[in-house]
Amino acid sequence: MKKLINNPRTVVEEAVSGIAAAHPGLLEVHTDPIFIVRADAPKQGKVGLVSGGGSGHEPLHGGFVGYGMLDAAVPGAVFTSPTPDPILAATQAVNGGAGVLHIVKNYTGDVLNFETAADLASAEDIEVRSVIVNDDVAVKDSLYTAGRRGVAGTVLVEKIAGAAAERGDDLDAVTAVAEKVNANVRSMGVALTAPIVPHAGVPSFDIGEDEIEIGIGIHGEPGRERIPMEPADAIVDRMLGPILEDLPFSDGDRVLLFVNGMGGTPLVELYIAFRHAAEVLTGRGITVDRTLIGNYVTSLEMQGFSITVLKLDDELTELWDAPVQTAALRWGR
Repeated sequence: MKKLINNPRTVVEEAVSGIAAAHPGLLEVHTDPIFIVRADAPKQGKVGLVSGGGSGHEPLHGGFVGYGMLDAAVPGAVFTSPTPDPILAATQAVNGGAGVLHIVKNYTGDVLNFETAADLASAEDIEVRSVIVNDDVAVKDSLYTAGRRGVAGTVLVEKIAGAAAERGDDLDAVTAVAEKVNANVRSMGVALTAPIVPHAGVPSFDIGEDEIEIGIGIHGEPGRERIPMEPADAIVDRMLGPILEDLPFSDGDRVLLFVNGMGGTPLVELYIAFRHAAEVLTGRGITVDRTLIGNYVTSLEMQGFSITVLKLDDELTELWDAPVQTAALRWGR
């Protein structure tokens, strides 16, 4: 194993310190307990948005803290949910009197710990709502979930709900927008290699040089099937078919197409995958209205990618286009 680290036990703390040093004026880092918060929080009268989860998926979630997106992010240890204490501290830090929305990926530890933090915040008269993101169509249950996993669609929930909060929507409205995105977004991923968790020092699972795992989770959870390596277009077809059938998406729909790298996949390969996915959608009479391509929800150095499709309407398109300024996503400001 070769990794650019100093000590496996201090990876998260040192990485978060680096985020703070790289983006002064945009965000601040608290270390005891650890969380990342936008520099101007709390914004009085604005709904606060908090998300978080295990580290190793960067830029999710800390890279999405800032204007038009998250107010705070709570990093856990690598691939491990943060505990309730830092989630509560982040919730307190962004409370501007209009309530706080927790955006939670559907993993058992995340759900339970955010739920506990929400209960503790409610005892302090902070109104908290939660939206559980479960966009992964690959499997119904996994090693870490009851129900579908929350994966790359989380970025779209955070961006669109963040825009609604930034324009002044109340807690009910922001929650409804987040739920609307979650109801209309579907994802699936594929792994070519396994990630290596720093403190473990070995790959998270064994996969042959000529094999791929279709439907993998962002922590390396098993997917639908393990098959011999195929050309990129064939892999895209295997992933996109179940996505389009699940909602379902149909002729006349307008969508946002998001091709996400898992950390070790070159951008040139992501564009090859995007090209064919866009061709398939267009061939079905589905208009690709908005796009996102890059490494946004990673799995350390895993080679692989995911495809996410969000059905758009005028409201969701307007909120997606709204200005955003974070470390990892920024436009219009």
